[in-house]
Amino acid sequence: MSEENKSYGLAWFLAGLGVGALVGILYAPKSGRETREDIAQGAREGKEYLRARTREAAENVSALVDKSREHVSAFVDKGKEHVGEYVDRGRDAIDRGRAQWEEFVERGKNLVADQTTRVSAAVDAGRQAYQEASSTEPESHEV
Repeated sequence: MSEENKSYGLAWFLAGLGVGALVGILYAPKSGRETREDIAQGAREGKEYLRARTREAAENVSALVDKSREHVSAFVDKGKEHVGEYVDRGRDAIDRGRAQWEEFVERGKNLVADQTTRVSAAVDAGRQAYQEASSTEPESHEV
């Protein structure tokens, strides 16, 4: 029930209490003293009713606040869990990237070393071929 409906209900209750008291006074078959005691008793009962309703409202508000805290706490916990998952995923991606980078660097080093060996071998073979060719052929300067 909404707060607006509750306040209307309370207003109607109080209005009914007042009308009932007025009608009771006008048509009372009792004496003035008895009527005053009945009115006082009705007022006490109304006061107790209001106290009980106030207590209930306070308990309801307290229960709502507790539920809200539980929901907020659960929401925060779930948020922390998601953030933790994203951090873990990020770390995994960084680790995979680092491993791939190290693998590429190692491949590059191996490729450079292999090419260096090939170029050195080709240069040595060229030198040797040149030396062999220059030592076995007579020099001719024909034009």
